[in-house]
Amino acid sequence: MPRDADHDASGEALLKQVFGFDAFRPGQGEIVDSVARGDNVLAIMPTGGGKSLCFQLPALMRNGVTVVISPLIALMRDQVRGLREAGVCAGALTSGNTPEETDAVWDMLREGRLKLLYLAPERLANGGTQRMLAEAGVSMIAVDEAHCVSQWGHDFRPDYLRIGELRRALGVPLAAFTATADQETQEEIVRRLFDGETPSTFLRGFDRPNIHLAFLPKDNPRSQILRFAAARKGRSGIVYCGTRNKTEAIAKALSDDGHVACHYHGGMYPEDRRAVEERFAVEDGLIVVATVAFGMGVDKPDIRWVAHADLPKSIEAYYQEIGRAGRDGAPAETMTLYGADDIRLRRSQIDEGNAPADRRTADHGRLNALLGLAEALGCRRQKLLKYFGESSEPCGNCDLCDAPPKVFDGTEVVRKALSAALRTGESFGMGHLVDILMGNETDKVRQRGHDSLPTFGVGRDLKKGQWQAVFRQMMGFDLVRPDADRHGALVMTDAALPILKGQESIQLRQDVMDRASDRRPQVKTLVSDEDAPLMSALKAMRTSLAREASLPPYMIFPDRTLIEMAEKRPQSFDDMANINGVGAKKLQSYGAQFLSVITGAAQEEMHPARRKLAGQDAGALFDRLQEAQLELARGEDGTGKPLSCSNATLRQIAERRPATLSELARIAGMGEQKIDRFGQVFLDLLAQPD
Repeated sequence: MPRDADHDASGEALLKQVFGFDAFRPGQGEIVDSVARGDNVLAIMPTGGGKSLCFQLPALMRNGVTVVISPLIALMRDQVRGLREAGVCAGALTSGNTPEETDAVWDMLREGRLKLLYLAPERLANGGTQRMLAEAGVSMIAVDEAHCVSQWGHDFRPDYLRIGELRRALGVPLAAFTATADQETQEEIVRRLFDGETPSTFLRGFDRPNIHLAFLPKDNPRSQILRFAAARKGRSGIVYCGTRNKTEAIAKALSDDGHVACHYHGGMYPEDRRAVEERFAVEDGLIVVATVAFGMGVDKPDIRWVAHADLPKSIEAYYQEIGRAGRDGAPAETMTLYGADDIRLRRSQIDEGNAPADRRTADHGRLNALLGLAEALGCRRQKLLKYFGESSEPCGNCDLCDAPPKVFDGTEVVRKALSAALRTGESFGMGHLVDILMGNETDKVRQRGHDSLPTFGVGRDLKKGQWQAVFRQMMGFDLVRPDADRHGALVMTDAALPILKGQESIQLRQDVMDRASDRRPQVKTLVSDEDAPLMSALKAMRTSLAREASLPPYMIFPDRTLIEMAEKRPQSFDDMANINGVGAKKLQSYGAQFLSVITGAAQEEMHPARRKLAGQDAGALFDRLQEAQLELARGEDGTGKPLSCSNATLRQIAERRPATLSELARIAGMGEQKIDRFGQVFLDLLAQPD
């Protein structure tokens, strides 16, 4: 199909009709337009920024089938179910299909009904796949999680390398989407998927303002996790752990504390992992305690919190993992615990990897950036966004905005630490440097003559833990990095030189030095106290409907939609149609049930022709036309032969708004008698301003 394939319908109309949204999220509209035009596109958008819509909506606007390459079966099945629930013909060909499911997808393909076909990248290794796609009328390829093409990434999937060949063979445009692509990965995506040709590139903001950010030093981590979860009981959450054993231990502790919790890690049998994924999708309030193996397959929009029992491996990993909370845009919370053991573990993982030295040095820099976020002096969101090249005002939605930390002038102690590193040839790690600064005459210090250095003992006023906190903060400012080739020896960066020379000053956090106690942020509520009972009733209705349909609750409506219902309290189908997330199909399927919860009364059935106009100006016009024809059903004097227009005819009149009797006569169902009886009255109503 040519690049300028005809569009089936406008994006704005389909956005409301199918997905129930009044407007695009920031940045979505121009991406949708570019993809629908048939441009080659690379879009880098934050997790929860609405990437899926940017290829699902263009697929409906274009003729033919859109092939979506996606990395995990659970993710594909989830999106297919969501699309079908919205009335879209979609299917997936995966190893997890039953024979009946596969046959149904083939039938839809043969009949030309299928709009989106999801494939795992491994399926591209089958020679028959390309032949099948060539015959299926494919008009576009969409690649989800496009960073999987990068051989440096921890999510690398070798079969992603076949996508570029598929694009060339089919001669169709390709749109690639990801949330985690630094400059190096972006260049690799362009090289491997677009043959080096520059696609239309969209780099959207990384800010997720609905997510509350918080870090805490470790102080009995299990108890800290239990306290955090207890304050959010009944809300879906994820706890990320650094080891498999810890996932099982914390899951048990949460269960013993009255939560519904389970563990997930790569050492489990595949069927056990799938069972956890399915439970998490369907059950409200389930907590999954997981390693990062529980990652890209999570497409649940109403995860209300994410906690890290251990420090993530990089700032990119942290951003991706917390991004799984609050994808629906409603308030969500995070808490990340960190300690010296975490840093040592992450450093050793970098140093023991097979990457070349320059790559390991860069990875230490990324870990430094995360450490800097953990021990930031001010707004965490400002620091996080600065790392991704963006700027912002203080967010007011992180723990440091809630309660700014105490700081002090740390210039002198930092200069002492830098001097100790410099005078020992930048050949030693933190432990040895702390011994020098504190004047500890260890064997290692004496053997190397470091007890005679000018810096020996200049830091006796600080305790060991305080000096370790100084070095951690120095790494957070990226003043020093471990040398990948010298067993973790701390090497100064260019940023340290102005401080060492007395040209710049630096502030450090006093609370970190004092090992301040846990400062818990106030728990954010989804709705006001006044709306909370209605919100609970709406969630109960959602759970009941989801159980009947064997669907995850969020596929009925996400939390964000229920929050808007609870706050705006729609009283009619027209009001309900204006709630974000309520499309035509869902209004038909669930509108009456949710309205009955809100109004406390059963809803009168609305004719399908009228319901299709719900929330539109044409809907109110339909009602006025219907009232007018009832008044004239037997003529102006009430003695004429009964006449009426069908609802389908009234809908066409309301939508097309004919301006003359001849135009009105061309609408199906309007014969000469009806024109005589109703024509002028209808035209007068149509001429009135809305």
